[in-house]
Amino acid sequence: MVPNAPQAGIAESVAGAPAMARSVALDCGWGRLLFGQTFDDHAELLEELLRESEGSRNIAFYVTEPHVIQSMAPQQVFLDPSHAFRLDLSTLGAAEPPATYEIGLLDSQADADGINRCYAKAGMVRLPDGFLLERRDDERFLHLVARDAASGEVIGTITGLDHVEIFGDPEQGSSLWCLVVDPQAAYPGIGEALVRDLARRLAERGRRHLDLSVLHDNSQAIRLYEKLGFERLPVFAMKTRNQINEVLFAGPEQPDIARLNPYAQIIVDEARRRGIHVEVLDAEGGFFRLIHGGRSIVCREALSELTTAVAMSRCDDKAVTSRLLAAAGLKVPAQRRAGSAEDNAAFLEKYGSLVVKPLRGEQGRGVYVDLTTNDEVERAVADAKRFSDTVLLEEYVKGEDLRIIVIDYKVVAAAIRRPAEVTGTGKHTIRELIEAQSRRRAAATGGESRIPVDAETRRVVEAAGYSFDDVLEEGKTIAVRKTANLHTGGTIHDVTEQLNGSLRSAAEEAARTLGIPVVGLDFLVPSAEQPKYAIVEANERPGLANHEPAPTAERFVDLLFPHTAA
Repeated sequence: MVPNAPQAGIAESVAGAPAMARSVALDCGWGRLLFGQTFDDHAELLEELLRESEGSRNIAFYVTEPHVIQSMAPQQVFLDPSHAFRLDLSTLGAAEPPATYEIGLLDSQADADGINRCYAKAGMVRLPDGFLLERRDDERFLHLVARDAASGEVIGTITGLDHVEIFGDPEQGSSLWCLVVDPQAAYPGIGEALVRDLARRLAERGRRHLDLSVLHDNSQAIRLYEKLGFERLPVFAMKTRNQINEVLFAGPEQPDIARLNPYAQIIVDEARRRGIHVEVLDAEGGFFRLIHGGRSIVCREALSELTTAVAMSRCDDKAVTSRLLAAAGLKVPAQRRAGSAEDNAAFLEKYGSLVVKPLRGEQGRGVYVDLTTNDEVERAVADAKRFSDTVLLEEYVKGEDLRIIVIDYKVVAAAIRRPAEVTGTGKHTIRELIEAQSRRRAAATGGESRIPVDAETRRVVEAAGYSFDDVLEEGKTIAVRKTANLHTGGTIHDVTEQLNGSLRSAAEEAARTLGIPVVGLDFLVPSAEQPKYAIVEANERPGLANHEPAPTAERFVDLLFPHTAA
């Protein structure tokens, strides 16, 4: 008996087909995929599964007797908590090609870099340099990318494996792996389009079905697969108990950890990886205590006891922040407190366009940008007073919104933040597009990022010449917010490697001036690669989770527990 052969009804040999290869383990870059149906012996499959390179993970798929294999090494392997699905490729109809993005085979180093960026945003294992391009013409793989039609940027990717090319599969089968859509992509339906295109290409090769494995609680993906006609398959996947897979077999250390928001979770995960004990004090507020040996530090997300009350107050009061940075010779916009309508009008006349914001506040609440009329300024001042009794007027500086993370007085990450925007389909109203984009941003950020449908969003839409009830023409993109704050639907794009040295120096000097060991500094710049800048704010509790793959959590825990640094 072949212990991992597919069950009756799953395998249907093709008469005259060449003999199937045995003991097949395919290097996929993130690790090796072991095809369980090609192994004759449990011990041999287990041995191959455990032959795992550092920093990668092996997966054994099409395992029909996982309980036997697990009994042979219960401390080393586990049954992956995923469902297997199969699509009959003869049942999937053609799809209308999208106008806003194109789908094609991996074709360049830019595509390969884009795939790895998508993997990093999804917390997946990045592929080694050169791996994708070296296999561009390998018939065993189909690496597809979705490219934004306007920018050419990769906004989604999927990998298909041709089982006939890999091991002479008598079932004429194939499988789907690594479906990822950039959580900041503005267009709907990218994942479905990638699956459909992959299925079409494999059907054209004569493949009969397309299989996949998906985590049991990934309800969004499962809904998509079931919508397309995938059906459950009675086979299983097995993995090793390594650091990458820890969350799958160990579960959370305590129930409260799972309730932490992404900004606390990324720090807690890094601490647990180092053997630092975590005690959740208030999950809703993001408070936790880290304990290692005799050292104990309380944090609220990226704000720790190492930040003094004085340093925190310097950042909390935006007027103080501006004065201190200006006194240190750093560039900041002109600023004053809102006063009488006449005084406000005079300040507007001097600078032509203003920003209105509360003296104290966070997450973009009560902030209005690029105001050019007295009426706009007065309405914004009245609204900002809901968040702070004192309201600031600030010279509006045109440029890209750059967030720089400084930890232990060294720059760790930099990212351009862009305001929320929507792209028309020719069928949906702007209100519907905003609501759909808001749902996608919320799903991608654990509910942290949403686009408010409020007076400021209405003002920006109307300034573009539209109303909420207008149907936006297909392919047309408009901004729906002026501020790039992530909590109001903004998107973030890593530029750490491109950061100009003058901006790096200014950020580190600003942190030293404020006396704060962990800070997110907001710059306005023509480009991250140019030296010109203006610093507009300092955030004492920056969201480290927004800057992956930059090692923000690692450097934060290094600061708190330097003896645990690698």
